[in-house]
Amino acid sequence: MAKILVAYHSQSGNTERLARSVAQGVMSTENAHAVFKRAADTTARDIKDCDALVICSPEYFGYMAGAIKDLFDRTYEELKEDPATKKKPFCIVISAGNDGSGALAHIERICKGYRFKRVQHPVVCKGQVTEEMLAQCLELGKTVAEGVNAGIF
Repeated sequence: MAKILVAYHSQSGNTERLARSVAQGVMSTENAHAVFKRAADTTARDIKDCDALVICSPEYFGYMAGAIKDLFDRTYEELKEDPATKKKPFCIVISAGNDGSGALAHIERICKGYRFKRVQHPVVCKGQVTEEMLAQCLELGKTVAEGVNAGIF
């Protein structure tokens, strides 16, 4: 069974809504399970044990949320050389008040340091969360889960 970690931070609730849609997409896929966790509660073990990772962050001042950065700070030393994380499939969801490019670039740079492998284009949701954005996130969750199950990722 594919185990997909959906790690998120949200203050306004927008990013949580997007992350929940990703998790619903995973759960709607046969033989897949979503582990839905706040970034502050996510551990190195969670990252090691998952088959793929979806990082969901709001954009603050052109950067990722501090809780997402904290997740990376807390887990990097333990995971940077761990073979279980080399080429771990990941993708990103950004809830952006601006254009999301700064947050996206910084998350991608850090994930490169972990040696993760991006498997889907990021979903950057600008402004208020719409049904179309939620549908994109739902589809992202399905795609990641199906890709892991099929051995593509």
